[in-house]
Amino acid sequence: MRAWSAPDVPVLPVEGPPVRVHDSATGSLVSSVPEGAARLYVCGITPYDATHLGHAATYVGFDLLNRAWRAAGHPVSYVQNVTDVDDPLLERARKVDIDWVALAERETELFRQDMEALRVLPPEHYIGAVESIPLVIDYIERLRRTGSVYQVEDDLYFSVSADPAFGAVSGLDRERMVALFAERGGDPEREGKKDPLDCVLWRGERPGEPSWESPFGPGRPGWHVECTAIAQQFLGRHFDVQGGGSDLVFPHHEMSASEAHVATGEPFARAYTHAGMVAYDGEKMSKSRGNLVFVSQLRHSDVDPMAIRLALLRHHYRSDWEWTDAELWDAVDTLARWRRALSLGAGAPAMPVVQSVLAALAEDLDAPRALQVVDRWVAETLGTEGLADTSDPAAAATVHQLLDAALGLSL
Repeated sequence: MRAWSAPDVPVLPVEGPPVRVHDSATGSLVSSVPEGAARLYVCGITPYDATHLGHAATYVGFDLLNRAWRAAGHPVSYVQNVTDVDDPLLERARKVDIDWVALAERETELFRQDMEALRVLPPEHYIGAVESIPLVIDYIERLRRTGSVYQVEDDLYFSVSADPAFGAVSGLDRERMVALFAERGGDPEREGKKDPLDCVLWRGERPGEPSWESPFGPGRPGWHVECTAIAQQFLGRHFDVQGGGSDLVFPHHEMSASEAHVATGEPFARAYTHAGMVAYDGEKMSKSRGNLVFVSQLRHSDVDPMAIRLALLRHHYRSDWEWTDAELWDAVDTLARWRRALSLGAGAPAMPVVQSVLAALAEDLDAPRALQVVDRWVAETLGTEGLADTSDPAAAATVHQLLDAALGLSL
């Protein structure tokens, strides 16, 4: 599967500091000093609807990590999946009477356009669930050899008790795990399971659903093992960061980590990093609540994509917050002020701005602090407008490069 086009990223005059990110498993900031290329896996979309601002906030957040690593001198190997066959997609296709493949292709293409407009750096490997089915089958076979797989009717399950570290990613107690598992696509009450928390690896063929041949009979992959197999195929063992929204901590990232731990005897990722949730009208954005704000709708309403990105960057990637139209229009006004300052050419000294912005982003991707630094530079620069004595004749060019390279804002 192809990703989207990559924007040109300017080379900054200084190297950024080492990056630290929040690890959900330990609840602390951890230094991310990659050995060779930095390796990042971010869970992708299930393409049954358009990209809403909650999705965009997550991918813009991890785009900051990609850029911070690059600024620190590390090449980045970035992998993202597309769950282009799963229950929500099939249910949506039935409801709107459209072929599920056509629906997945249409919404994936719209996602590509949204990410390109927001200047999110594309993954090196963009992998669909359907094309990864051979990888998933091989991974299930590998797990079967460990004795951690069992059958219930036509379905195969992973036994979480096979992993002594199960629960380490989320840190949740069992009661909370069972409740979340039921809310987020699990089947804790199914008869025949050894443990309510055991998850599906291979879903046997159902009437009217797509299926693929396998050594275990026709069917399709479970959700969690899809990401496990893709990540380890393209990033190897114990890669640097697994990322996604905070609603993926359990069960998705917990299950993926356990499957990998049982299969390899090693941790899945060095850090598990999660973005917060975006609300609208008082509730988390979700299809079921119908309170979605779509990136494509804003773009097609002549909203500058850089204003959308700036509005997202004003919130720390780990925070939960609520989108308002007022924030968007304030971002539009801010960009107009910044562009005015950049048009002057000369301005307040730029190198302290470069160093402070890179330092803020290296400390758990603190975009709000970085934006405050830029705001101060803009105020100082506009305060010198019309004065002959400005301290940095190349300030605007340097700050322009910084905004693009570090924050993904092309002005």
